Amino acid sequence: MKTKNVDVLIAGAGLSGLSVAHFLKDERPDISLVVLEKSERPGGAILSHSEEGYLAEWGAHGFLDNCEESRRLISLAGLEGEVEKAPLGKFVRYICLNGKLNLIPQNPRKILFSNLVPLRAKLRVVAELWKKPLPGEPSVADWVAHRFGRAILPFADAVFTGTYAGDIERLKIDAVMPGIRKLEFEHGSLVRGLLHKRKEQKKSGAKSKRLALPAMTSFRGGMARLPQAMAAGLRMNDELFYRTEVMQVKRSSEGWEVTTNQHSITCRNLVLALPVNPSLALLDRVGGISAPPMSEIPEARIATVALGFTDKARVPFGFGYLAPEREKRFALGALFSSHMFPGRAPRDHVLMEALVGGRRHPERLELDDETMINRIYDDLSRLLVLPEKPCFSHVMRPRAGIPQLEAGYPSLLSWLEKVHEQSAGLHICGFGWHGIGINDMTKEARKVADNVLRDTRSRKGEAEVKGVYF
Repeated sequence: MKTKNVDVLIAGAGLSGLSVAHFLKDERPDISLVVLEKSERPGGAILSHSEEGYLAEWGAHGFLDNCEESRRLISLAGLEGEVEKAPLGKFVRYICLNGKLNLIPQNPRKILFSNLVPLRAKLRVVAELWKKPLPGEPSVADWVAHRFGRAILPFADAVFTGTYAGDIERLKIDAVMPGIRKLEFEHGSLVRGLLHKRKEQKKSGAKSKRLALPAMTSFRGGMARLPQAMAAGLRMNDELFYRTEVMQVKRSSEGWEVTTNQHSITCRNLVLALPVNPSLALLDRVGGISAPPMSEIPEARIATVALGFTDKARVPFGFGYLAPEREKRFALGALFSSHMFPGRAPRDHVLMEALVGGRRHPERLELDDETMINRIYDDLSRLLVLPEKPCFSHVMRPRAGIPQLEAGYPSLLSWLEKVHEQSAGLHICGFGWHGIGINDMTKEARKVADNVLRDTRSRKGEAEVKGVYF
């Protein structure tokens, strides 16, 4: 067995692990690090599919450009010239209500003043000012109904379907929006809390200029270009190893020892940049770490079905649409991909990517490809003008699940904080630990990198680097 000693070992070459590696090397080019990835490619859940002139995504379709850490990664990866953007200020989203597509304004205030919400429901929203916070850990559905009324539930359902492919009856508001809950408890009302926050900003002299809406961002070659470019910046079989699975983690005199089938690597700082469940499985076998409140968290799996049509299809301009559960549609929604990024389909053709399954309907993933495609086409045809069947189709079945932040998740995060406090040199991040969005993970990766740099620099007697938190 080969032995090696490095400053930092990173388990996982998904977005989180590669981001930590690049933030570290940007600040400390001389730092010695190793990234281990058990699969044959980088990126984790991020994977693009190119076929017959169509470009679709297995996982994330993009990220908003309002995150400094994500913008920095684009620069570090050398991808500035490949960026594609679809501004939220120019594009629109739709929600399926009562069997038809309805345009959704880009902010909650405009939704309330639109015809989508009846007058009685608008008046009910005002009552939020006098609603005391719900105790315990209410579901998103219970919280929304309590604070704003049941008429707002379809919009909340659409939001969390689009984000988590989740069930708002099971997702916990304290887990998915902890900042919102904090404002609610501090001020007795979310609206009152937001108004207080704005007032404090004015007192501090902060300028209240209205910022432009961010843009959805991707790359000409698809989202996979980001992890591919970051991986290319690491030396193969020296800093980055594929098909190399972490088999065991244990404490050592150097800090930590990680073993694979062929290697034994010691390091002072160990970064587990893995999704929640694989991290829990590894930590379960580490001595001195208390048992977590749960051995795993639920996951939702979705299939993405790429459908290509000729320009006879009448697809409205925008990002796409989402369908609340009450609409009883087969697809959770669909992305109008070639509207967002025109190069995603051949000339005179359009590409849509429909989403199927999720937390509520895992049984739909058991359907064969032909049945799934036909069911989706029938569903879309009742919402859009699609005079011809798709001339291209490809079913992308899930390779990984989306972590669901349900009952017990806040206590899992509390346990994670204790693990960090009690285990010097151990850093845990990754898909689902502090969110599931690209920007969520890059922000957390920046924090982890700062913590590692603080430790290695103080060890070498260098100036301490302060963390950047947003």
